[in-house]
Amino acid sequence: MPKILLIEDDKTFSRILEGFLGKNKFTVETAQDGKSGLRKFHADHFDMVLLDYRLPDVNGLEMLPAFKKHAPSVPVIIMTSFSDIRTAVKAIKSGAFEYITKPVNPDELLLVMKNALEKGREVNGQPVPQREEPESEFVTGKSPVSQKLSEYIRLVAPTDMSVIIEGESGTGKEYVANTIHRLSKRAKKPFVAVDCGAISKELAASELFGHVKGAFTGAISDKMGQFVVANGGTIFLDEVGNLSYEVQVKLLRAIQERVIQPVGSNKEIKIDVRILTATNDDLAASVKQGEFREDLYHRLNEFKLTVPPLRSRGEDLMEFAEFFRKKANAELSRTTERFDDAVINLFKTYDWPGNLREMKNVIKRAVLLTDGPVITLDSLPREMIETVQRPRFFLQFERSRGKG
Repeated sequence: MPKILLIEDDKTFSRILEGFLGKNKFTVETAQDGKSGLRKFHADHFDMVLLDYRLPDVNGLEMLPAFKKHAPSVPVIIMTSFSDIRTAVKAIKSGAFEYITKPVNPDELLLVMKNALEKGREVNGQPVPQREEPESEFVTGKSPVSQKLSEYIRLVAPTDMSVIIEGESGTGKEYVANTIHRLSKRAKKPFVAVDCGAISKELAASELFGHVKGAFTGAISDKMGQFVVANGGTIFLDEVGNLSYEVQVKLLRAIQERVIQPVGSNKEIKIDVRILTATNDDLAASVKQGEFREDLYHRLNEFKLTVPPLRSRGEDLMEFAEFFRKKANAELSRTTERFDDAVINLFKTYDWPGNLREMKNVIKRAVLLTDGPVITLDSLPREMIETVQRPRFFLQFERSRGKG
C-alpha cells in the first residue's frame, strides 16, 4: 500500500481525507504544521506528500526545497483553498508535481495521485527524479511560429550538434527534444531525460555520471549514471542552468573529451552521447552574471531553438485542445466529442500561463468530469474562469463610471 504524508492544519478536512484515502488502499500519516511534517518526512519513507499551501508556521512553496533536497523522487501535491493560477505555475516550477484547489474533487485527486505514483521510483536505494516518457506524437501546428520551429527541428535533427531549447515552463521543450532524437540517426538508441531542477546539488554528479560503492554516505552500491544509460543515443538535460559549478566542469569534460568519471572512481568511461539542453532562463545572461560557465555555454549552444508560448500560437490553440481531448478520452475511457462554444471562447481568451502542460491538465480534468459528449464550462477549474471574467468585470465597472 502506498504511504502518504498528509500535512494539513484543518483537522476536520484532514480526517475526511485520511478516511477517504484509507478506503482507497493508501496508508496515511498526518501532520498539522510544516515543522512536524518535515520531521516525519525525514524520519520515515513516504511515496507521496499531500501538502496544504497555507500552514500555521509556513506556506507550501517554502517547504518544497526541503522535500526535493531530501528525496527528489517523492512527488509533492499542493492543496489550497485559494484559486490563483499564477501560484499554481510557481508551485510547478518549484518542484511540485501538481496543484489542486479545495474543495477537492475525489476522482480528480485519485487521478492526480495515480499519475504521481507512476512517476516515482527508487534505484539502488537512492531517490532519483523520474520523468514521464514523452508521447511519440508531436502536434506541429499551422501558425507561422510553429512552422518555423518545425523547420528548424527538421534541419538540426539529422546532425550531431548540441542544441539549447529555450522556452517558458510547460511549452513542450521535452517534446521538442524527443522529436529531435526520433528524427536523428540515433533514433534506435536510448533517449534519456533528466530534470536538473529536481536533483539536489549534492546528488547531481552521481545522477549524471554515476558513483562507486562507498563514494559518499548512502552509496551502498555502484550506480550507473545517466550518461552511461544514454550511451549511443541522446541525453536531454532540462533546467541545465541549475547545475552547480563543479558539475558544470564535469559536463564540459564529458563534451570535450567524450569521457565521464563516476564519483569516487579513478576509472574513466568512454561515452558517445548527443546532448540536448533546455532552460526557462536566459543562459547568456547567467554567463554574464558569472552563474554559468561561458565555455560550457558555447559548447552547448551549437544551435538554439525557441519554443513559443501557447498564447503566441493562436491558430494552433484548438488543434492542441483537440489533441489533448482525444488523448484524455483514451486514457480515461471517456467518449467526449467536442467543446461547447463557451469553452472555446474561454480557451481563446485565457492567456495560458502554464502553457501546454496547463492545457493538458485542464482538459484531462474536464474530460474526467464530463459524463456526456460535450465539455462545458462546469468542468473547467473555477480559477481559470475567474481569471478571464475578472478583467471584463473591471472594464464594465470603468465604463459604468464613465457613463455616470
